[in-house]
Amino acid sequence: MSAKFKIPFEYSNKYEFHEKLIEWIGDVLYDILPEQGYEVRDEQIFTAFQIADAFRDQKVHLAEAGLGTGKTFAYLLSAIPYARYTGKPVIISCASPALQEQLAAESGDVNKLSKLLRLEVDARMAKDSRQYVCDVRASASIEEFGEVSEEVQQWMGQTSRGERSEIPTVTDRIWKKISWNETMSCEVCQNRGYCSLVRARAHYRATQDLIIVDHETFFHDLWTREEKIASGHMPILPNYSAVIFDEGHKIMLPAAMQAGQQFIKEEMDTLIASLEDIQGARNALHTTTEVLEGAVNYFFEVAQRSVATGEDKGRLTIQMNEPLLRAAESLRAGLDQLLMEIQIEQELYLESIPTSLIQGYEGQIEKVMKGLSQLCKDKGQDVIAWINQNDDSFCVVPRDLTKRLNQALYSKNLPVIFSSATLSNGGNFDYFIRMMGLESPSKSTIGSPFNMEEQVRIAFVPTLEKSSTTHDKMTKRIEQLITLLRSNGGRALILTRSLSEVRKIRQYLKREALPFEILYEDKGDRGYLLRKFKKEETSVLVSSDFWEGIDVPGDALTLVVIWQLPFPKLDPLIEAQRKAVEEQGLDPAVTVDYPEMGLQLKQGCGRLIRTKNDKGKIIFLDEVLGTP
Repeated sequence: MSAKFKIPFEYSNKYEFHEKLIEWIGDVLYDILPEQGYEVRDEQIFTAFQIADAFRDQKVHLAEAGLGTGKTFAYLLSAIPYARYTGKPVIISCASPALQEQLAAESGDVNKLSKLLRLEVDARMAKDSRQYVCDVRASASIEEFGEVSEEVQQWMGQTSRGERSEIPTVTDRIWKKISWNETMSCEVCQNRGYCSLVRARAHYRATQDLIIVDHETFFHDLWTREEKIASGHMPILPNYSAVIFDEGHKIMLPAAMQAGQQFIKEEMDTLIASLEDIQGARNALHTTTEVLEGAVNYFFEVAQRSVATGEDKGRLTIQMNEPLLRAAESLRAGLDQLLMEIQIEQELYLESIPTSLIQGYEGQIEKVMKGLSQLCKDKGQDVIAWINQNDDSFCVVPRDLTKRLNQALYSKNLPVIFSSATLSNGGNFDYFIRMMGLESPSKSTIGSPFNMEEQVRIAFVPTLEKSSTTHDKMTKRIEQLITLLRSNGGRALILTRSLSEVRKIRQYLKREALPFEILYEDKGDRGYLLRKFKKEETSVLVSSDFWEGIDVPGDALTLVVIWQLPFPKLDPLIEAQRKAVEEQGLDPAVTVDYPEMGLQLKQGCGRLIRTKNDKGKIIFLDEVLGTP
């Protein structure tokens, strides 16, 4: 790796390895990097040594490091040698595809460190399966895309692994129609073994050093790993030696979603319509689909009436009740009957129906039935359910994941590192430890090396009159935003709480002739938007998803606008946490809401200052208590 550090296959035990690793990390951070223009940061060195100790002890470690610490280099300096010492790659799990790109791209941190240390680091991305094209779905629907069809078709003929990042200007709406879909059965697909997703998985499985995944993919693998191995199938990820959660405070939602089930009404309606269109089918099949159609509509109607809390265009918490459970049992019975009718139909009458299509139907039905079984077990006491208004889907997830996390991950004697600038509130990790179900993890916390008082100006807009209408308030805030953007010459990141707010801002700003480009989060691949934001120095990015993890140093970002304080939404998972702490006699606002908001706000403000030379402003356009 360098003249002072050998590849650690030769060391007899982990303690000798650790001793040499600590010596090498010191050489890198005190000598090698400073020789190439990097400053010595005591905060980074402290964090790197703490992480190295956790690798030695094979422990769960919470590594909180303030912005500008260089925490990515700090954990990479242990991860790469440890992968080579064990002969198994280290998993780095990220909160979004944009963060994956930031680590693994040509200009990313891994390649940067590799060049600085003259290392050949083998790091490959394993993205969420939905980030890859499905060759069959794309071929079937490509004619629907109008002017974009030619671009998609040309790309399909050239791509090797079919990653969305290769065709970044395709909108979310189009990509959803051509990307991998879990309701389609890959086991009997006509392209099985030769499709883009298979090639992508073969590519990252061969990794020697680092596999960089998103949280969704990691937990999909974690929860299905033992089942796949037992059934003779390969798990999504190969065997690994350690796990690092970058932005580790963001794992609970993806962990819950991958442990539960989601079924979308539109997809169920499409399934029923496809079966009704089968020519020559028995009356029994048509009768069953008609009954099922009514059961689906009734279930979603009852679910809508069972909504307890939620926000527009978000996750709406479902209150368990007898009508909902009866509707779920009725739907499950209807699906079970349909499954039997499909099997009879295929065996006796409709041999011409492709096996892949039938198995796709069966997989979709079994998935919904599994979710309904989770919902009905013990009258739903052990699950959280919600309706997602963004896609009209019903989700059901386990209420408590802490036991599953302990069984599947913490108890495996692997180093597990949670890395983030926001794991504690003022050095108190109790909220995070309780949420993750951890027992006695090691902890380290260090602040930022930057001089924030000199580098950052913070301002609050005047409070609007309480008597103002919603329209007047929005108009006034947009006027304030436009004034800020013009005076700053663009170069701004605007942070909202939801994509619906992003769209509202777009509706107003599109009327303005601004002298810089405005980028909106829902108008392209996130990694592409981030790269464009960095490259187009005066551009403005409006986002609900870039509160954390993105790194835009220099003049491309000199203004962060907090459009809304990031209080947790009326969200089912947050509501479950509130209820749990309330049952313990604690105040949910103090114990859950403010810690959640504080962690997110720290992340958002941290986007502004990435180096000691950065300067800029943080402007709050939302009302903040205690300000004039």
